Amino acid sequence: MANILQDAHNLQADKLKINVTNVSSSSPEVGPLKELAHHIAPEALYDSAERCDAPKCDPETRVAVLDDLYGWIEHGDVENPRKMKWITGPAGTGKTAVMGSLTQRCKSNGFPVATFFFSSMGSIGRRTKTACVTTIAYQLVQDHPALKDAVAAAVEADPIVFKKNLHVQMETLVLAPLRAVASGLGAVLRGVIVVDGLDECETDQNPDDTRRKAQDQLEILQVLQTASLDPSFPFRILIASRPERVFRDFFDPVQNPACFDQRLDLHQHYNADSDIALFLEAQFSRICRCYNLPLSWPPPGMIETLVEKASGQFIYAATVIRFLDKGHRSPKASLDAILKMEAKVTVNPLDQLDALYTHVLESSPDPPLSVLWIHSIQSLTSGLRSDAPNLNSWTLRSPGL
Repeated sequence: MANILQDAHNLQADKLKINVTNVSSSSPEVGPLKELAHHIAPEALYDSAERCDAPKCDPETRVAVLDDLYGWIEHGDVENPRKMKWITGPAGTGKTAVMGSLTQRCKSNGFPVATFFFSSMGSIGRRTKTACVTTIAYQLVQDHPALKDAVAAAVEADPIVFKKNLHVQMETLVLAPLRAVASGLGAVLRGVIVVDGLDECETDQNPDDTRRKAQDQLEILQVLQTASLDPSFPFRILIASRPERVFRDFFDPVQNPACFDQRLDLHQHYNADSDIALFLEAQFSRICRCYNLPLSWPPPGMIETLVEKASGQFIYAATVIRFLDKGHRSPKASLDAILKMEAKVTVNPLDQLDALYTHVLESSPDPPLSVLWIHSIQSLTSGLRSDAPNLNSWTLRSPGL
């Protein structure tokens, strides 16, 4: 203030009021933790806007598997006290729905949970490994305020940690802060880290480079394994993915007999038929109400037939319902067409799903637009990547363009 009025003459102040705001703060929220927030993938969080329509388990379905997983998260396995577990199953068995519903149960019960939902069709942050550790670290800080000072100090001490490899990031942003606060905690921290769709993690340069893709996925697995084996790390880790080779080898009990809890295969360890039947019954009741159909529809035995065609694949049942609900024909006519479909007679449980997809495409009222959708999907899975949020607007163009 003295500098502002220096050399002033004949100065008169009438009802002068000066407000001084101290913009500096010693709070660790300002600075390092804000920098951490700039390096996460917010779209990969369970409750992100991008996942607003993500699949979840219908009420009264998947009860056994959800109970088993939540019990393991909360109490562990006395006979095999390992902190890391693999949930697997082929495409369509409901892994993401189970992980989403499990996360919701944890949140509803006040059990801390950090999530990262990978998606090859999502925004860039969900497609690559870059922000995996930082996103987990950010959520741990939000759930456990005792870690804030230690994590903030770690970022201040190494401002370029975000440019380093995932092993260094895990050590700097998670493990070292946990060790720093361990002695001052009155109780052991609790929580679970849920990583879903890790098989969809791709390289940030060439999505078709399967070798590099597997290396990136393996790096994440190794980083999480290192954390789970650290005595200072109190959290459980759930990994959900398809049973691709990199995961089969990594979780092989022969190669790593003492590192992981027993894997859970949604296709082999649980009979999904009863859950699929419950899902179909609830959805058919809803469709009857929406379209004023008689309660006698569908005819007796139809749900059992659809359950058999599903072969344990929840995605088959979900696709049937979407087709009945959103198709250009009446639900009754659409269901009749589905039941008349003939699939190749093989041992492949996905043959019925292939036949269903073929029927959906062939029954499209706008085949050129359907072709454009297929082309867009091919572009997303090749080197011609485009951001997922722009995909819908692209396909709304005239099919002739």
